[in-house]
Amino acid sequence: MKVTVSGKNVTVTTPLKEYAEKKVGKLERFFEGNVEAQVTLNVEKDRHIVEVTIPINGMILRGETETHDMYSSIDMVVDKLEKQIEKYKTKIARSLRKSPFKFNGTNGESINLQKVEDESRVVRVKKFAIKPMDVEEAVLQMDLLGHDFFVFLNSDTNEVNVVYKRKEGDYGLIEPELS
Repeated sequence: MKVTVSGKNVTVTTPLKEYAEKKVGKLERFFEGNVEAQVTLNVEKDRHIVEVTIPINGMILRGETETHDMYSSIDMVVDKLEKQIEKYKTKIARSLRKSPFKFNGTNGESINLQKVEDESRVVRVKKFAIKPMDVEEAVLQMDLLGHDFFVFLNSDTNEVNVVYKRKEGDYGLIEPELS
């Protein structure tokens, strides 16, 4: 597993980088092939935030944690990712149509919009490859990312759809309709 460690508002020291690589590298046992993990360390005031993103076979495994200590944040995010993997192990294996739980790495990204002052404007645009998938796999991907919505190409209808998490905890599906 290739682990890339970067920092925002923090200097990534050699011991910190080695610690992050060692801890995140333990997740390698869940994957096969060359998987890349992106670790971002961020400090905002007294909050030490660690975000780990692992693109795997068209899906993205993501975890984020914050504490008052960077090393604790790294430990917690790895624990969180392990729990996510265990929780979704059978669903992911089924969706990847493989019996053992192993992944091959590919890329994907998400869209991030932010409201600034009183007027809404797009402040960041990201492009990502849309992979054909069914609704169940899209919900799984959304949960793995920790997002409230997910845009995907519906393999049944061959149209772009959006799944989203409703306030009560259920999921919704938005399908386009030409007028």
